[in-house]
Amino acid sequence: MAIRERWLSLNSLKKLNRNIYQNHYQHRRLSIKGEPQVRVNEEIRAPRIRVIDESGQLGVMSPDEALQIARKQGLDLIEIVPNAQPPVCKVMDFGKYKYEQSKKDRIQRKHQQVTLLKELRFHPNTDDHDVEFKLRHARKFLDDGHKVKATVVFKGREMTYTDQGRVILARIVEALADCSKVDQEAKLEGRSMTLILAPERGTKKKISKPKESQP
Repeated sequence: MAIRERWLSLNSLKKLNRNIYQNHYQHRRLSIKGEPQVRVNEEIRAPRIRVIDESGQLGVMSPDEALQIARKQGLDLIEIVPNAQPPVCKVMDFGKYKYEQSKKDRIQRKHQQVTLLKELRFHPNTDDHDVEFKLRHARKFLDDGHKVKATVVFKGREMTYTDQGRVILARIVEALADCSKVDQEAKLEGRSMTLILAPERGTKKKISKPKESQP
């Protein structure tokens, strides 16, 4: 009777361990449903795969063999290079893999600069104070890596003052020459004259040193 009870206890323990194991990997599979581009564990369908881990290559084998290696270590089998022949899979924790991928994505987004086109509008009779104010904005846009579109708008009889529009745009080019280059020359289209400046990296405005007074 004692032997039978011991046998039943061992069977119950095995069944409990099996349920824990299945629930553990079922949870991992559920956690990757939002990322169909990455195959993990039983989702890997290639007949033969090249397996690596943190220490190096483990060789070419079937997914079942590789999955057994991963499970013995309490890790996952992740297909990291699906287009290789054979596909490359790595034995590692899937949570750690997702963290490393998200970290790489953040770094890439940080270094990926989005260039915008910022427009500043003028009129032939725009006063000097307003021009200087908008030039400060233009300089900030250029320093941030954006292009600047300067537009002089002519209304009604102002079309007779297109030369004044060219004067304003020439002034803008000269004032921002230390941090920009002309990306599109000034041209008249309909009732507006436009000029586009692009940021020029590595250029600094030359500052003239004051001459020393002669004794």
